[in-house]
This record gives sequence, structure tokens and C-alpha cells, in this order.
Amino acid sequence: MSYQVFARKYRPRTFADVLGQDHVVRTLRNAIEQDRLAHAYLFVGPRGTGKTSTSRIFSKALNCPNGPSIEFDPDDPICIEIAEGRSLDVLEIDGASNNKVDEVRSLLETVGFAPASSRFRIIYIDEVHMLTTGAFNALLKTLEEPPAHVKFIFATTEPNKILPTIISRCQRFDLRPIPTDIIASHLQHIATEESVKLDDAAAWAIAKGADGGMRDAQSMLDQLVAFCGNEITETNVLDIFGFTSRETVAALLLGILQKEPARILSVIYEQFEKGKDLGQLLAEVVGAIRALVVAKLDPDAGREGFPEALWSDLSAAAEPLKPERLLAVIDTFSEAESRMKWASNKRLHLEIASLKAIQNLKEIRLTDVISAIGKADPSEISASFSNDSTAPPTEPETHPAPEKKTGTKDRKLDPIDRLIADAPDDAVEPEPEPIKLNPASENPKQRPVDQAKAEESNTVEADEFHNDPLIVEALKVFKGRLIS
Repeated sequence: MSYQVFARKYRPRTFADVLGQDHVVRTLRNAIEQDRLAHAYLFVGPRGTGKTSTSRIFSKALNCPNGPSIEFDPDDPICIEIAEGRSLDVLEIDGASNNKVDEVRSLLETVGFAPASSRFRIIYIDEVHMLTTGAFNALLKTLEEPPAHVKFIFATTEPNKILPTIISRCQRFDLRPIPTDIIASHLQHIATEESVKLDDAAAWAIAKGADGGMRDAQSMLDQLVAFCGNEITETNVLDIFGFTSRETVAALLLGILQKEPARILSVIYEQFEKGKDLGQLLAEVVGAIRALVVAKLDPDAGREGFPEALWSDLSAAAEPLKPERLLAVIDTFSEAESRMKWASNKRLHLEIASLKAIQNLKEIRLTDVISAIGKADPSEISASFSNDSTAPPTEPETHPAPEKKTGTKDRKLDPIDRLIADAPDDAVEPEPEPIKLNPASENPKQRPVDQAKAEESNTVEADEFHNDPLIVEALKVFKGRLIS
């Protein structure tokens, strides 16, 4: 037998082999057990997440001997025919190359025939979104009321291109990107079966680069075995595919959290000289910051593939920062990521975004001021203001002759008093006289009527201002008073 690539050799054969799609597998198994089979199914998801494999497994469960049954033998001749795509009762069609009206009509002509050797005639159309509008319309009537022995299964990566009238006639299943840790674990299983030594860091790097696609990860592992032989390290993965190591991501992120611009620029320059993908580096940094935010809210969350020592350093550096500060850094990098997609000088945009991230961590926000005031002792706040000017003097007032200022180093003054004492003579303005809200020295009757009404309105507004709960609470905190 000729050589088979890992993506084909280790393709799932039963429901138990499908990884990362438990919600889909459970629903299909229950539908078979409870005999609640629909006539049309639509599998939606990114590439390499198991749409075709799940469709074939579902077809095996429907057409296996004594089926439908979830417990079928994948080595049964009928199941092998379905897995290899040569079953007469399971028609697999590529929507990209069979997308015209005439081709769909010729397909529907076979629907009326009974299955050759199985219970159901199953029509599977991959990339169904490639069908033309006319082909979709030709499919509508049969799809809504097919014969009892016919099942339709569609798969697509772009459900937005499918007519809503088609989607409404199907049971839709959304396959999710497979988690990184599940992909890494499966790669280790394949490596064990193939007698290949695969480092944990290398498996994680492959899984991270696959971006949720199991097929992509298996193809990369296949390529690494051809290049490295029976021993694969993280360095091999980084060199071949241009991925970024966890150490590099941690170095750049630590430079941001510890506010070291020179260190940041050095890391970016080093990656630029090595020809690394700076866009991928930015995405890795954003993922690491997100992991730090999640760790602040949930200490039991994962550490994004970082070794324990690196993760401890990152956690310690992020400890003094609130989650909203880290989220502001993510916003800054997200804006840079959208610009880097079309920019010729990606290095410049990454450097600017990293320096802006430091500014985000340094700047003082209004929430910080409010929080500081709320935690301060009211007596300390009151001490920073001048004494009550209406308090009765304990000694007769005297007006000593002006003396030359000698500084405030030997005197204990409040911060505001110290500023006034050290200021030049012409910089201290005389204290303005209190503004009287409702002077009693004037008779409202002697004024024009409109002016008297205005005075009365001002008096009512002043009373409402005095009794405002926020003003009353502020006077208590600052131990002050209103002059009226």
C-alpha cells in the first residue's frame, strides 16, 4: 500500500474519534438512539475541524448493518466503502465543480431510486455555498419534501453565502475550532504511533500555529517528520514555519509590563532581522495578555502554553495592574493589527503600538483619582485645605510689618500653604470677598418685576443646591461649609 499522510491515516473512524466537537457528536448520537432523524443536515465550521469526517461517520451509522446504530464496526465492508468515498448509496459531490443548475437537476433525478444495498441514499455536498442561486432554487422543493429513504448532508465554511431558504430546511451544526491543548495531545498520540519523539513545546507550537484546525496540525507534523526524522524539537518548528517562541513573546510582554522601551525595541529588531512574521508575534502577545486578564479573574485558568517559570514572571509583572489597564493595551494592539495587515513597514507599527502600550500603563485615569480619594482619610484631605476663615480668633488680630521671605524649609505647613508662602509677592492674589446669593440689603420691590422674579428663582435654586445629597456628603468628607 502506498504511503498515506497523517491527515488521512489518522482520520476519525467512529464518533469516539471525533475530537473537540462534543456538542455535535452528542446530538447526532441522541438523534440516532431516539430515532429522531432529520432529512437534511448542515455542518458549518473552519477548515480542518471535521466536517467531512463527521459526515462520513454519520453516514456509516445510518447505513451500517442493522443500522441506524451508533455502535458500528468501522471495518465492515459497507463502512469501508463509505470511508473511501466509493459507496453507491453515499454520493459525495464537490459544490465548487458541480454548481450549475443542470448538474443539480441530474443529481436529483437519482433521488427517486431506492438504495442499492443500504437503508438510506445519502447525498453529501461539500462547499455547498459554491452553488449558484439557480442551483439552490432547483434544490429547494426536493430538499423540503424528500423521499423517506433520502438524507441530505451539506458542509460549508461560509454559511453567509447560502440562501436562507436552504438553511431553514436543514438542521445546522456549527463545528468549532479545536482547542490547542486537544490538538497538541493528539499530535503526541500520532508521534507515539509513528515512533517519533516530539517535545511538548514543539507539539504546543504546532497546535498553536494550526489555529484550531486538526488537519493543518497533522500536515505540519508530517512535514516535520520528513525534515527532522524521528526527533522533533521546538526549535525545528520555529525554524521551518516561522513561529514565535514562548520565550520571545514573554520577553516582549515583560518589556511592556515593566515599562522598558529599549528592551521592547531590541526584541522587535531581533525578530525582524530573523525574518519572523511580526503580525504573528503581535497576535501571540495579545493572546498572552488575554491569558493574564483571564488569570486575574480565574486563577485556575490555563497559562497559554508558557512554561511555569515564564508564566510566574509574567504574573508577577502584571500583579499591580488592574484588568482594565491590560484591556486598554489589548485595544492598542488590536488597532495596530488592523493597520499592519496592509502596511509595508510592519516593524514600525509594532514598535509604535508597543510604546503606546507603555503609555497606557503609565497614564493616570479618572477612575484612579476617584479610587484614591475614596481610600484617603477625610482628616488628611481636610488638612490640605486652609483653615476655616470664619472661626473666632483666639488672639487679637495684629498687622505686623512685612518681613522678607526666608523659605519654608524650617516651618511645618500644609501643602497648599507652602506653595503660597514660597510664591512671589505679586503671585498671591487677595482673597475674594464671599459672593452673597441673596443680598438682604436691597429691596426686591424697588427693582423691576422681572429682576425680582429672577432673584427669587436664584434663591430657590440655591436652596436646592444646598440640600443636594452629593453636596451634603462632600461637605462632610471635606469638613467644609458653603458661604451664602
